[in-house]
Amino acid sequence: MTTRRSLLAAAWAVPLAAAAPGILARAALAQAPTAQAPTAQAPAAQAPIAQAPAAPALVERREFSFQGYTTRGGASIPAIRTGYQTAGTLNAAGDNAVLVTHFFSGNGHAFGRLQAEGPAGWWDSIIGPGRPIDTERYFVVASDTLVNLNAPDRHTITTGPASVNPSTGRPWGMSFPAVSIRDFVEVQKRLLDHLGVKKLALVAGPSMGSLQAIEWAAAYPEMVERVMPVIGTGEMDAWMLGWLDLWAAPIRMDPAWRNGDYYGQGREAPLRGLAEALKLVTLHSRDRGWAGQFGRRPAEGQDPARRVQDRFAIEAALDAAAAARAKVSDANSFLYLVRANQLFLNEYAGLEAALAKAGGRWLVVPSRGDRVFPIEYSEELVAALRRAGRPVSQAVLTGTQGHLEGVVGIAQAEAQIREFLAR
Repeated sequence: MTTRRSLLAAAWAVPLAAAAPGILARAALAQAPTAQAPTAQAPAAQAPIAQAPAAPALVERREFSFQGYTTRGGASIPAIRTGYQTAGTLNAAGDNAVLVTHFFSGNGHAFGRLQAEGPAGWWDSIIGPGRPIDTERYFVVASDTLVNLNAPDRHTITTGPASVNPSTGRPWGMSFPAVSIRDFVEVQKRLLDHLGVKKLALVAGPSMGSLQAIEWAAAYPEMVERVMPVIGTGEMDAWMLGWLDLWAAPIRMDPAWRNGDYYGQGREAPLRGLAEALKLVTLHSRDRGWAGQFGRRPAEGQDPARRVQDRFAIEAALDAAAAARAKVSDANSFLYLVRANQLFLNEYAGLEAALAKAGGRWLVVPSRGDRVFPIEYSEELVAALRRAGRPVSQAVLTGTQGHLEGVVGIAQAEAQIREFLAR
């Protein structure tokens, strides 16, 4: 039974890498085999032989930094660092670029492998040679956001509350200025300018990544040719603002949080509060079909009918995986990401005003079982795009993974993505 428990906890490490508007795993995604044409030696009538998909290419994580950034709220940050990776080649005109924007708990590892035996990027199933976002045709860029949840991870480069404030020599903590989704876009714009990108053939991302894609379309319509928001929304309404506050609440209630001042030597990080936050939003990001695997059975060796302290299997699994995930995440960054999501399209009177400035063609990709951004959010976005006169189509994902379907099930939309990019 010990082996079974360890395997269950390992399986949950993936969903818990996905914890909030955009909490979606940074692990390898299964890919269907692709059929190859018969070889010259094979008889003409022989059926094509299924070949295993090509292994994800090795990619290099790089750092981009610049001095002096003024947030959209008017605060100054002396220096910005962000990690990024690329695949493919930018053409002479600088107009064959694709920007892939990540979800709440993710980073810029959207495709390829960082090491030969490491996990593939979270959208590797649709990014690569011959895949819908074809790296033999496009120059694909993916970067880490500001205030990244994975600040302790050596593969993530970010500036946020866990970074050292050069004026004090200590981590910023809660003195770091609030940043918004638009601030994420502005840092990405600096990176793309540095890389020589003049135009984006596509900007796309899931969940929080979809919010960034929409902000891009509104902020730089002349630069964006196509937009693909996946499992997202066109509006951060009061209902979603309330959910975001609930996700953040366990961190603020943890005595170890100390109003964000927990970085000092010998101080305990608020891991309990962060784990509870991750647990809450992870369950929210799934669907009933996924949870059905646990049923109502108790955790190993426990009996909830006799002892209130005993746990059901789903509770024990959530606890174990959330605790492991919290150890490689930063609680303050979680809070800053919550606020950034709450400030989505904050500079516009509303969605209609934002779309009045936006251009490009759109492919909206919701998940039918989404509990974070229910499908009506995407339907409202599609309706608003049509009212604004924007060309828009829709590809609906199905399955048991809920919000997470936007990553693990994105290959369902392969044909629609290929057709979208062909136009």
